[in-house]
Amino acid sequence: MTEQKQFYKAKDFSNLLGLDGFSENLLRNHFVLYQGYVNNVNKIIELIKRLEKSSPEFSELNRRFSWEFNGMRLHELYFENLKKGGFGIDKDSPLFKKIVLDFGSFEKWEEEFRSLGIIRGIGWVVLYYDFSSNKLFNVWINEHDNGHITGAKPILVMDAFEHAYISDFGLKKIEYVGAFFKVINWNVAEKRFLN
Repeated sequence: MTEQKQFYKAKDFSNLLGLDGFSENLLRNHFVLYQGYVNNVNKIIELIKRLEKSSPEFSELNRRFSWEFNGMRLHELYFENLKKGGFGIDKDSPLFKKIVLDFGSFEKWEEEFRSLGIIRGIGWVVLYYDFSSNKLFNVWINEHDNGHITGAKPILVMDAFEHAYISDFGLKKIEYVGAFFKVINWNVAEKRFLN
């Protein structure tokens, strides 16, 4: 059996162990899940290259690719915008000012983002910046590959799948969202917005 080529390598997020409000067990399981997406992306890329382009397998793997790829990338964005102790938003920053401009106040933005976070079902909540309209949007993404705003840039990402909270918070999703807000690294979100 030939060794699988690694197009992508899983990033190490072990620096998040000890994150306030998140158990080590939850985080370690979440890292393993993320690594599974990375492994599957690599497998699919390798398999697609070998398949006959008119085959049903080629079609199905290409349909599956965005699920696995977005699962990998959204987890990376999520873990990257978390920090032990959090990093508060600078009220003089361009991102803070843009949030206030587009949502009326930071509090209104936060209320909307939190409300999306407790929607029943699985998915993600993403603060997106749309370059063409110069607007920020809070968006619910159902699954990994359904609901993205094409061409928009993710600024802040929150995992709202059960694996992100259920072992620590049970069905109290609102408590998970509260814990998430305490560990947001706004410095990372600001860099995403400016770059």
